[in-house]
Amino acid sequence: MKVEPDLDNNFIDPEYVWSLIHKAAAASPADIREVLEKSKLKKGLSPYEVAILLENGDAELDKEIFETAREVKQATYGNRIVLFAPLYISNECVNRCRYCGFSAANNDMVRKTLNHEEIEAEVKVLEESGQKRLLLVYGEHPKLDAHFIADSVATVYKTVTGNGAIRRVNVNCAPLDVEGFKILKDAEIGTYQCFQESYHQPTYETMHLAGNKTNYLWRLQAMHRAQEAGIDDVGIGVLFGLYDYRFELIAMLLHAEELEKTFGAGPHTISFPRLEEAQGSDISIAPPYTISDYIFTRIVAITRLAVPYTGIIMSTRESTEMRNKLLQLGVSQISAASRTYPGAYSQAAEEQPESQQFCLGDHRSLDQVVFDLVEQGFMPSWCTACYRTGRTGEYFMSLAKDGFIQKFCLPNSIMTFKEYLEDYASPATKEVGELHLQKEMELCSEKGKVRVLKQIDKIIAGERDLFL
Repeated sequence: MKVEPDLDNNFIDPEYVWSLIHKAAAASPADIREVLEKSKLKKGLSPYEVAILLENGDAELDKEIFETAREVKQATYGNRIVLFAPLYISNECVNRCRYCGFSAANNDMVRKTLNHEEIEAEVKVLEESGQKRLLLVYGEHPKLDAHFIADSVATVYKTVTGNGAIRRVNVNCAPLDVEGFKILKDAEIGTYQCFQESYHQPTYETMHLAGNKTNYLWRLQAMHRAQEAGIDDVGIGVLFGLYDYRFELIAMLLHAEELEKTFGAGPHTISFPRLEEAQGSDISIAPPYTISDYIFTRIVAITRLAVPYTGIIMSTRESTEMRNKLLQLGVSQISAASRTYPGAYSQAAEEQPESQQFCLGDHRSLDQVVFDLVEQGFMPSWCTACYRTGRTGEYFMSLAKDGFIQKFCLPNSIMTFKEYLEDYASPATKEVGELHLQKEMELCSEKGKVRVLKQIDKIIAGERDLFL
C-alpha cells in the first residue's frame, strides 16, 4: 500500500486548540450555565463551548454538567445500551507503538493470526453466549491486507450456531487506501473504527517509532478515505493518557466537525480508551498524563453534550464500577465478556499476558452484564435494524439529532432482548428481564405496542431476527 497522505488537509491546528483553552480559562459560572442551556437543545456544542466546560473547576457546576449529560443521553437514546464483543483476529504487527502490547518491539509477545477454522471456533463460542454484534480487531502486518480482512468478515457472517448468528461485523484495522476500503465496503462491514491515539502531532511521533503508523496525516485522514469508499459509518477515538486531555478532546471534536462538514455525517461512534497496563510497555505503567476517574467522568459527560448524536463506547478496560457510573452520563454502547488476544474465547484461560493487547478491568460474563444492566433500569440491545434497512450515515444522524431514532430503537431493542431471554439467559436474568420488558413495552406508542407484541409472539414460536 502506498502511503501518501494529503499534505494540504491537516485540519488539526494546535495553536487554534490551545487558543480556545486559554480563552475559556476566563469563563464565568454564568458562561458555563449558558453553554449547558444550549446543550439541552441537543444540537451540539462548538469547540470553544467545549473548552469552557473543560476549564470549569467548580465541583457544584460539574454536578450540573453531569445532570445535563444524563438528560441529553436519555432524550437521544433512552435506556438502550448496545452490547458487542471484540474478536481479535491477529496480534501480529510491524508497528512499534510505545503503549501497546502488540508492538513489534515486544519480543515476549506470542504472535498468532487466526485461520478460517479458528475464526469459526471463536464465533461459535460467542454466538452460544448470545452475542450478535462483533468488532474484529487486527494488528498491522503485510499479510493483514484488505482481502484478508474481507475474507475473515465473510467467515464470521457465514458461521451460524443454532439460533446464533452475527448480524453486524464492525472492523478495527490499520488505515487503508480508498481501494482497500472499497473491498471492506463490499464485504458488508458495519462501522470502520480507527483511533488517532493522539491528535498532538509531536506526542504522536514520540509514541510511534516504526511502521506505517508513524505517518500522522495518513492516519488522521483515514476516515476521509473510508467515506470516499462508501463506508458511511465510522468510529473515532483517542487514547487518553498520552497527552493533555483538554487538547485531545477538543481536537477529536474538531475531527468530528470536519467529517460532518465534508460528508454530512460525523462519527457514528466515539470510543474512550484510557491507557492501561500492557506487556512490554513502560509508558502504560506510568502514563505521561494520568487521567483520574473524576476527570475521565467529566470527559465522557462533556462529549455527550458536544456530540449528542454519536454512540459513545466504553470498553472493558474500565472497571465494573466505573462503567456502571459512565452509563448514567452518556455511554450508549459497551463491550461485554471481552478477551483481547486471538483465540481467547475458545480457550479456557481468561488472561494471557503474553498474548493480549492490554489488561481488562471488567471480567463479568455477558449474562451478568445483562442482569446488571436490567437491575439499573437499562435496556440491553443487540439491534442491527438501522444498518440493514439503510438508516446509516447522514440519514441515521438526522434521526438521532431529532431524537426520532428512539421510535425505531425501542421496539427493536425489545425484540432482540426477548430473543436473548428465550435463547441464552440464565434463570435469574430471564426472571428480571421479563419484568423489565413489560415496563419498556409501556413506553411504546399504542400502535407500536401492537406491532411489537405480534413480533414477540413470533419469537416465542421460534422465529428469529425480526426487526422494524
